Amino acid sequence: MVERKIRKIFEKCGWYVVRAGGSLGKADLVCLKDGKCILIQVKSTKKKYIYYNEYMKNKFLGFDFYVVVDFAYRGAIITKPKKKITIDDGKKLEEFLREN
Repeated sequence: MVERKIRKIFEKCGWYVVRAGGSLGKADLVCLKDGKCILIQVKSTKKKYIYYNEYMKNKFLGFDFYVVVDFAYRGAIITKPKKKITIDDGKKLEEFLREN
């Protein structure tokens, strides 16, 4: 499952990650590190883009909200929610994690 893959990437970079499942409704993962809390919705595709029609705000319950898209062998990116997400949107997940 892609959620597990993304969770392991976050954990390797020192984040404590909890799979939210249906408890929050909007986020798949709750990620905590150094006083930060970010909420992640995880998606995957083999295409160069994905249409996202779920939660569209940058914050949820006051916490930063991101979409992580795993583009299979092209890698994963992290971005704020938007209707069409491409491999060129946001940041490479590894780059984001090095900075945070």
